[in-house]
Parts: sequence; C-alpha cells; structure tokens
Amino acid sequence: MRYSFRLAELLGHVPDPRKRPGTIKGIVEYTGLDRHQVAALLKNEVKYIPLQALSRICDYLIEHGHASADQLPGALFAVEPENFWELLARRRRLEICLGIRRDPDDPARPDEVPEVSYVVAADSVLLGEILNGVTTLGGTARFQNSEQRSVLPHPEHLKQSLVWSPGQAAPEQVTERGNAVYRDFHDFCGDKALVCIGSTKSNPIVELVMSSAFGCEPNVSQDDVEKGTDRAVPFFMRYRDNDPHPPSCMAGIRLSRTEETSTPGIYYETPEGEWVLCSPPEKREDTGFVFYVHRESQGCLEMAIGGFSGRATRLLARSLATRAESFWPPVYHDQGIQVGAFLVQFSPPAEKNVSDLLRTDLVAETKIVRISGEVIARRMQRAV
Repeated sequence: MRYSFRLAELLGHVPDPRKRPGTIKGIVEYTGLDRHQVAALLKNEVKYIPLQALSRICDYLIEHGHASADQLPGALFAVEPENFWELLARRRRLEICLGIRRDPDDPARPDEVPEVSYVVAADSVLLGEILNGVTTLGGTARFQNSEQRSVLPHPEHLKQSLVWSPGQAAPEQVTERGNAVYRDFHDFCGDKALVCIGSTKSNPIVELVMSSAFGCEPNVSQDDVEKGTDRAVPFFMRYRDNDPHPPSCMAGIRLSRTEETSTPGIYYETPEGEWVLCSPPEKREDTGFVFYVHRESQGCLEMAIGGFSGRATRLLARSLATRAESFWPPVYHDQGIQVGAFLVQFSPPAEKNVSDLLRTDLVAETKIVRISGEVIARRMQRAV
C-alpha cells in the first residue's frame, strides 16, 4: 500500500505561481522548515518526513484554519490507487461530463433554448461502463469477502455535467459553458476527479484538459507549427472533412506547416520524433484514446476518454470492461504528477450490418499503444 502526502490539497495549492502567492514563504516562516523541503512536501516528492516537521506542519494547518486537530495528521495522507478503476473510485468527488447536441427537427432558432437535446448513443454506452467499473472496481468487488466489500473505495459524491458540443450552439456559448463547468470543478476543495467523455469534436472540456496538462492555449490551432515535434500535445487528431473543425491544441487538418496529413485518424509521436497513424482507415481500423493527469499532492484527477468514431467509442467501452488493467500504470510519473496516455487500435471483423449500431458488445481485435513517457516528459519540461 502506497500513501501520498496531501498538503497541497489541504491548502488549495496549485502549481501556477499566479495562484499561490506566498504559500511556501508562509509555511517556512511559521514552521522553520527548509524552503526546498516545503516545496517537496507540496509536490508529494519526499520519501519520509521527520515527526517534528510533521508536527509543525499540523500546527500550521490548525492555526490557519485549513484543518482541525481531530483531523490531523490523518488528513495529510491518502492511499494511492493500485489499478485503473481504483484511480477513479478513490476520489471523494467524481464528475462525469458529456457533450450534448440539438435535435435537428427542433423548430427552435439557434438563439433559443431547444426543447430537446440528446447525448450520442456511443457516449452513453461508455458512460455506463465507467459507472459500472467505478462501482464494482471492474467486476472484482464480488471476489472480495464481506468485510473487504464494506471498505471498498467509492466516490462519496457523483455529479454529471452537460456541455454543448461544438457546432450545436454559438461558439461563444460553447466556450462559455465549457469554461464554467471546468472552473466549477476546480473551485471545489477536496479530492476530486473529472471524466470527460468524447473528443474535442464533441466535448469542449477535453480541450481544456489537454491544454492544462501540456501548458498551451486552448481552442487555438497548432496546425502552423514548424514541425510535428513542436506540437504541445503528443498525439494529434486529424479531422475528417465532414467533421466539426473547432480550433484545437490536439486536433486539426495538418500536423504542421511542413507536414501534411491527408488521412483522418489519430497520430502519435514516437521517442524518435516520428509521427505514426494509429489505425489506417484502409484496413477498416479505428482508434480510441484514454488520457489522464493525476496530480497526487492536490488530490485532482482529470481524464479524457473517447473514440475517433462512434464505433470506436463503443469498442472502447468494451475494452474498459475487459482490459482496464492495460491502462495502468501511468506512462509518466514525476514532480508529483502521473500521466496516463494510451491509444487503442481496433480491427473489427470485415462483416458489418445495421444491427451493429444497437450492440454494446462489439468485438474487435485490439492493440493498446502506450505513448512513450519520454515523449510526455519532453512536453512537461516545456510546460514548466
């Protein structure tokens, strides 16, 4: 069992220097601890902490109203997850966000509130599998004895959020709603997780998760960077011509100013700096993705999960049900941050019929690609 030190969570401390004025200085002056030691504690980077230092930290938290004496020192420690489903189940608050679309037959004008809106079927299938996995730990809960089941991790609070999908409302409405939901999530104090279902084509908060993780501007195209290795995000979704084309840090029409990408799909960068198309469409292959950033010391998890197509999204739900262990452990772990970045290549059978649209148990040959931790590290260094 592994524990993390949650001083940053109790203080509401975030890495952005603009949002943490004087935090380290205040702790140093009160406790007499070394500045580098305090910085390491806030990042959850220490392997041990002397009892005297722990006592002074507790005194500081009580004196400044961040915790009560009866909560300490326990509130400073949290059990870290040991598998993919625990990563979600151990969060105190779990928020799941989906993009919604207007009913095309609704007579309401674009500036009016529609009477009917809907969630794409594939997204609802993926939502169901996530809820099933969190509540049953991927089906393993039944193998625990009654005493173990009584203490299984589970979120104390579940929230669902809806945002406009790009193209379903005015661009400013899409952005405003997405920013509001994302801001409300971060305003909540305490251990939390945000799971965004869909890609940037259908869920604008996916864009915010990616831009925050890699330190770039959201809703700004990077198609004009000099070369692919200059992109902020280590994978790239090349839109289909008939897709919505919202400006995005992770998606677009071309990989870079000097590298055209005419084939739609999801590309990823290798440690050698080459970009590879994960699932060539001429082979009838499709792609899903699972991406998450877990800031351990802050008790904050953000996840984006979806498919390039509706079929890929339903196949991804199946993969979560049967192969969730493949999305663990994270590919990158440093500076108190864990990053999981995976692409899932699906090769369905050649036969295809209309009834497939209604199936939630689609089967395909599946290959999971772990994006290199070295590739992630290069971008994390840029984002600092």
